[in-house]
Amino acid sequence: MMNPPKRLALAGLGLAMFLTACKRADAPAQTAISPPAVEQANPSTPATAVATSTGSETEPALLPGPNAVPKDTRVVVNIPAFRMDLFADGNLVKSYRIGIGYPQFQIPRGLRTAQTVIFNPTWTQPHESWASNPGAVVPAGSKSNPLGPIKIPIGGPSLIHGGKPLEKIGTFASHGCVGLTNEQVKDFARMLVGASGTDLTEETFSNYLGKRTQTQVVRLEKLVPVELRYETIVLEDGRLHIYRDVYNQNTNTEENLRVLLESSGVKLDDLEDGERTEILDALNAMSNRRQKKSAPTPSPAATQTPAEKSLAAANRKAEAEREKQLRNQKEIVIEIKQLSAKGYPGPVNFDTGAKN
Repeated sequence: MMNPPKRLALAGLGLAMFLTACKRADAPAQTAISPPAVEQANPSTPATAVATSTGSETEPALLPGPNAVPKDTRVVVNIPAFRMDLFADGNLVKSYRIGIGYPQFQIPRGLRTAQTVIFNPTWTQPHESWASNPGAVVPAGSKSNPLGPIKIPIGGPSLIHGGKPLEKIGTFASHGCVGLTNEQVKDFARMLVGASGTDLTEETFSNYLGKRTQTQVVRLEKLVPVELRYETIVLEDGRLHIYRDVYNQNTNTEENLRVLLESSGVKLDDLEDGERTEILDALNAMSNRRQKKSAPTPSPAATQTPAEKSLAAANRKAEAEREKQLRNQKEIVIEIKQLSAKGYPGPVNFDTGAKN
């Protein structure tokens, strides 16, 4: 496993705008930089281009099957889990809690690629209804720049970038991008540079960040695939994680559950009755189309004793509280004996955005 690059404490960057604005996040370079590691920004160059400083590479592909574990160097984003993982040569080296796109501005699904790391990006407000001044350019280093100190283009208008306040991590936070705090995105950029074998020293990294008004572009030594997944049923180290269907894709179904279990050599019908019931109840609870269980018909109020009325009122209050908690719950985790230690790896060095 790779040793994570050394962290540096950088001050004075501050937080950017409260909402991420990911559409048309162009960042023209302000200074010319010598190759091969860095070059002037070219907003017209798509992030999915295959050519790198080492020549052409094999076109990356989506990994087959549910909860697929990479064997190469790759970024995996699971949207409903609010989680991003960086794999280096098949080893999970770092995990991050992220902010995701609002339901009306969803993170796209599928395969993208990262080819550049852009320091101190500018931001051009898009011609969208939510933009306050469409077409206006927010300069690099401005406190009103929602992209923060670093952005990593991943194709089209989509980005991985900083600028998110801590309270937006683990929630809806952007207009279609993967959002991180400023400290998270600096850490992720270091890890990505190291995992891609790009020659960029800590001194140079810090110098780029220190010149907040100058945009610098580092081209990665090799293209890194970025998988944007939408998996609400995840087998992780023998535990079944069932996530809230945040984009209402109707993915928490028994059919999807059976496919996942059978890919790990277990059939749903072979589980113990208690396990099976618990899992199916959790699927229903985390679905946006959940079916409420019918409650027993209470006795008519006229025939109830004072004690029965008090108990009925307490039950109604408890059920209302349970419903409220359930609506706010983002995942349910269930231990499955037959799948011990199987599945996708658990988070490694999980960076939740909170300061140590």
